[in-house]
Amino acid sequence: MRFSELNLLPEISSAVASCGYEVPTPIQAQAIPPMLAGRDLVAVAQTGTGKTAAFAIPVLQQLTTRPGPRKIRALVLSPTRELATQIAQSFADYGRNLRIRTSVIFGGVSQFRQERDLAGNPAVVVATPGRLLDLLKQGKMSLANVELLILDEADRMLDMGFLPDVRRIVNQLPRERQTALFSATMPTAIRQLVRSMLKDPAEVAVSPVASTAGTISQGVYHCATADKRQLLERVLSDAAVARALVFTRTKRGADRVAKQLAGARIGAVAIHGNKSQNARERALDSFRAGDTRVLVATDIAARGLDVEGISHVINYDLPNVPESYVHRIGRTGRAGAGGCAVSFCGTEERKLLRDIERLIRQDIPVHEPPPRSQTPVRTEQRDRGPAPEQAGARARTGERPEQRQQPEQRPAAQGAAPPGRNAGRRRRFNGHDAARRSSGWAG
Repeated sequence: MRFSELNLLPEISSAVASCGYEVPTPIQAQAIPPMLAGRDLVAVAQTGTGKTAAFAIPVLQQLTTRPGPRKIRALVLSPTRELATQIAQSFADYGRNLRIRTSVIFGGVSQFRQERDLAGNPAVVVATPGRLLDLLKQGKMSLANVELLILDEADRMLDMGFLPDVRRIVNQLPRERQTALFSATMPTAIRQLVRSMLKDPAEVAVSPVASTAGTISQGVYHCATADKRQLLERVLSDAAVARALVFTRTKRGADRVAKQLAGARIGAVAIHGNKSQNARERALDSFRAGDTRVLVATDIAARGLDVEGISHVINYDLPNVPESYVHRIGRTGRAGAGGCAVSFCGTEERKLLRDIERLIRQDIPVHEPPPRSQTPVRTEQRDRGPAPEQAGARARTGERPEQRQQPEQRPAAQGAAPPGRNAGRRRRFNGHDAARRSSGWAG
């Protein structure tokens, strides 16, 4: 099947073609027709398979072909700011030939600009649940005219504790609406959500639940927790690691690893929920542009981080939730490209590794650590130490800085200790203190 066979509007077909799309991915080929027919939908697919286009294209077509009020008519809920921003950009790309406005709403930034965008009556709103609820409570927006609801990365919203917020939002939507739920996995809580929110949905599953892409080479290193830092530096010393995404379990751990890599002169930045939105955007822009080779992240970046050319995903810490492993390594090997995922497993993490292998129904091959003789790739050239010719001369003589010939000093008077460097200064201050005491000033 080709996009030309999906009966899309010429304006949308032209925009899709300008994005370089000719053949829809399996999730797109199976999800777009029932959505165009107005059916509710449950779609399960791996990350990186084109789910955003699978719902953005039919939403744009339905908003164009069905007349409606100049109000919010389509709502897309996303678990993270980064994913919300990327979804909004996709709507702008596929709808570039249409007069459909899209606004994006998320926390961590001032809401003033978002209020201003909402005042322009966008047809599509892409939002994270927390900030959306805040604006609803303040009366800054209304969802009374929403016709289409999209829940993207529903299982991630479950992991992040957003499902109660999602239910509060859904209670403010019209009962007559079309709902589509997209997820990489389908845990029990999400199945319950489907039964309560969707009506006779079409079900699409283009890959086994919680399976990993066959284009990703996986491996695990068994090591002591204290050795992970050196192991990471040795793994990153491989020239094949063109662009690496390193996952830690905690925000503090991400900052610590990024700082350690910087100390080893390996360019790295950290991204997590405690970072401001501007800091997160700067880190992502630097990583996308190739100015930074390593991005250290928590699971907040496991969804919605769409960066081309990530050659390696490194699990510095194994995730507590086995499904998160699938989402993490899905950041590489996207759109049919090859990728590599390696994990560091400490002694106390053996159970987590078994849970992951049970979930993906395969054993992850054990790799031998890289040899210690390798040194990390120096991504920053700094002017440190003597000039090369001086260093060479020192290497030939074997002379250390502390062994250099010091100027001859005159011996001190017999029986007197050699004066310190600050002796004269101390005498002056002592004299000044004595003068102050004699004048009766106590400070």
